[in-house]
Amino acid sequence: MYAALWRLFPGGRLAKTLQALLLFGVVVAILFIWVFPAVAPHLPFEDVTIEPTTGATS
Repeated sequence: MYAALWRLFPGGRLAKTLQALLLFGVVVAILFIWVFPAVAPHLPFEDVTIEPTTGATS
C-alpha cells in the first residue's frame, strides 16, 4: 500500500516525503476531529469490573 502511494505522488523524493507527511497529518486530524469523538460513546470505558477495596489486607 505504501509503495503504491509513493508511486502515485508526483515529484522527487523530497516532494513525495512532504506529501506523505501531509497525508499522514490529514488522516490523524480526521481521526481526532470526527472519528474518535463519534466512536467514543460506544466504547466500554465506563464499564469497570474491578471492585474498590476498603483497606489493606495482610
